[in-house]
Amino acid sequence: MTDMETLLPLAEEVLSACREKGLMIATAESCTGGLIAGILTEIAGSSDVFDRGFVTYSNDAKKDLLSVDEADLEAYGAVSQQVARQMASGALANSRGQIAVSVTGVAGPGGGSKEKPVGTVYFGLAVEGSQTIHKHCLFPDEGRGRIRTLSIKTALDLLLNAAHSVSAR
Repeated sequence: MTDMETLLPLAEEVLSACREKGLMIATAESCTGGLIAGILTEIAGSSDVFDRGFVTYSNDAKKDLLSVDEADLEAYGAVSQQVARQMASGALANSRGQIAVSVTGVAGPGGGSKEKPVGTVYFGLAVEGSQTIHKHCLFPDEGRGRIRTLSIKTALDLLLNAAHSVSAR
């Protein structure tokens, strides 16, 4: 079983919890390149809960599709809590979703710095009617695939926890 396949039960839990609460999901992804949307839509019937995914790998895509502020991209960089929060908020605003997760990070093998080494990943979580939050992780540099898998798991965990805390619609 691949790392991605081990995430299918968690993705099914997310879909079930969102279905139970009447929530639609949107994703905004950079370093995971659409894999969060991919694992959710791997499950038959997910279209009743999954609205859309934004793959915003470039800064221009983040600005154009999610309304991420150019000044924040310049001041903090794409891999930052500020951008992660704006990505999640932008996904929520530009979808039919009531819950959105975002991810931006350094998956490697290159691209890291002293301030943001490989494995640095920021997540945003936007829930309709709530303040958008962020989470920061520094995953071990065990390869690009592993960092992306851990990022997907973290994003799914954020969605699941948020869905459990929302009142049914």
